[in-house]
Amino acid sequence: MAGSSHGHTPAAWTGVIISFIGFCVAGLFMVAANTLGFWAGVVVAALGGVVGLAMKMAGLGMPKESDEMAAARARASQAQITA
Repeated sequence: MAGSSHGHTPAAWTGVIISFIGFCVAGLFMVAANTLGFWAGVVVAALGGVVGLAMKMAGLGMPKESDEMAAARARASQAQITA
């Protein structure tokens, strides 16, 4: 995966960081037996996904791979296998 830059975009980082904060908040309030705080953390975690998707739609995510690039990637991987 390191060669494809999977997830190395501002949209991915922002979405994951917001979701991580939401999971931490939900976990903290679950241990504290605070139902309202737990659900607030769950909402923040879900908001991370929405923010990441919105940023991706705004052009801050990985661009879609063209057919030409997919064919070149297939040729390169085939060349590595036969070499």
